[in-house]
Amino acid sequence: MDRSGFVKLALIAFGLVIVSFVVRGLSRIFLEVGISNLLQAPFALVGFGLLVYLFVRATLDAVGIWNVENPDA
Repeated sequence: MDRSGFVKLALIAFGLVIVSFVVRGLSRIFLEVGISNLLQAPFALVGFGLLVYLFVRATLDAVGIWNVENPDA
């Protein structure tokens, strides 16, 4: 993975977390709270999982164990 792919994944992860809040808010207008939580959960879990992966990957890059490639070098 290069740095541009890392940034793209980070934007996708933050977008998924924001989408989960929007889905939960809009679905609570029309549906019950339990159903809105079920609709929101997949977006939140995938987004949070991506953020955890990117955090671990960035930490390993900072330590020098698993480098993120720099296409400019």
